[in-house]
Amino acid sequence: MPWIRTLLLCIPLLWLSACSDDKPSFHAMDFSQVEYAQDWHMPDDTGRYTSVADYAGKVVYVFFGFAHCPDVCPTTMVEMAEVKEKLGKDFDKLQVLFVTVDPERDTPEIMRAYLDSFDPSAHALIGSPEEVEKMASDFKVFYQRVAGPTPESYTMDHAAGAYVFDPKGKLRLYINYGTPVDNIVDDIQLLIDGK
Repeated sequence: MPWIRTLLLCIPLLWLSACSDDKPSFHAMDFSQVEYAQDWHMPDDTGRYTSVADYAGKVVYVFFGFAHCPDVCPTTMVEMAEVKEKLGKDFDKLQVLFVTVDPERDTPEIMRAYLDSFDPSAHALIGSPEEVEKMASDFKVFYQRVAGPTPESYTMDHAAGAYVFDPKGKLRLYINYGTPVDNIVDDIQLLIDGK
């Protein structure tokens, strides 16, 4: 029967095609092919210059914001604390980096107190205005100062998404602000698991 022969020839092909697509399915945007945001250096809240290589073996979640932010930044920090909790035993395989776009007000002391109220293991990156501008440019992140009623009461407009590096230091994902926490957990767990 010719149809049996055809079926027997097709089964291995179907099996191979099903098995060959081992690319993980992320909720976030896959940035694996992006060539930017790979070579950055920025002082942390201790003054030590750091780069993604310093966090080898961890998934690194990088976002830009400022301590006086009324909504996006505290919401993001609360969500990331929840993500770490949901990661369970793998909680310490995720490093959150908060890059301030307001180095004029966000001193190391202010940033340390701010992050400690959400996640004491998070690190603040606090550069000079020129360093912040360079890093934001490398990541293609928008931010700008917006005047308030007094010179000291200004605010900052800034991009709200986050960039995620895998444990080998490669930029892999862009997570939009407002992404459900469970989706973030799924994606980060895939990266922790080496996907």
